[in-house]
Amino acid sequence: MTNIPIDAGLRTSGRSFDAWKFFGRYGALLVLGLMIVVVATLEPDTFATRDNAINILNQSALAAIIAMGLTFPLVAGEFDLSIGYNASLAGIVACTLMVDSGASIPVAFALAILGGAVIGLVNGLVVTGLGVNALVATLGVGTVVVGINYAIAGGLPVSVGEEAFIDITLGRFLGIPYPVYMMIVLAAILWVVLNRTVLGQSMQAVGGNPVAARLSGIRVDRIRVIVFIICGMCAALTGVLLASRTGNASVNGGDGYLLNAFAAAFFGSAVLRDGQFHIIGTIIGVVTVSVGFNAIALIGLGTYWQYLFQGTLLILGVGVATVARRRAG
Repeated sequence: MTNIPIDAGLRTSGRSFDAWKFFGRYGALLVLGLMIVVVATLEPDTFATRDNAINILNQSALAAIIAMGLTFPLVAGEFDLSIGYNASLAGIVACTLMVDSGASIPVAFALAILGGAVIGLVNGLVVTGLGVNALVATLGVGTVVVGINYAIAGGLPVSVGEEAFIDITLGRFLGIPYPVYMMIVLAAILWVVLNRTVLGQSMQAVGGNPVAARLSGIRVDRIRVIVFIICGMCAALTGVLLASRTGNASVNGGDGYLLNAFAAAFFGSAVLRDGQFHIIGTIIGVVTVSVGFNAIALIGLGTYWQYLFQGTLLILGVGVATVARRRAG
């Protein structure tokens, strides 16, 4: 009779658990790395170049800003479906102020971002004050924002021909576009807020267990309102920068960022942590989306492949994050 060590099964299960843990933390990075290797092999003369790398980072910048803002409600266990509409309105507000009221660029920027903060505040108050589910609340507020947007612009784009406004996103320093620097600086600030401040630790506590957070003295409702405000401000900043990049603002210009932001945040939650939302993961998620879009364009695939890729990435991110959380639990 063969003697089987008692702990053989334990070692086997331990190896299985380690494999799940490794995939949960580094699977997204492996997917990104595999994508880069495959596309660089297929398109070495166009993809694997410095100019294309800078282009990918530049395309990632605005999506990263709005996705990093979305990360805060997600950390606190909430959702915000109004971010795309918020971004569209911010662009319209900024351009309308400059064209119709003669406002300076800094004033237009500040008022547009303040408007985004107000939208975030309304989202937070509806969720905490009225007890409405965040999905329903932010969708309702977002629909109101669309109405305000059309009331201001009448459904027509608002163009700004001021060169200084366009240079905010098209200008370069050391060959790198300004939005890339904005993304890096904002990422550093938000990372510090989320990981090195009492406020950030409170947000994570609320997202982990709101009941325990309340019992420990954290003002849960206030934290929820704050995360929506931060999210609204980032969405508005993205909308203004988008208007600067194109030289005009349209009533639905920022709507497409909603799915981008969610796909990036959920996919990024499977990076380095067990299904937890965090700033670095979100940036990696955004870059993954941008690399995929860039690859689809260079290879010459149809536009519909972008939607297929984005939807698959969102499902994959949610699935891996869910499994990772269960394994961690």
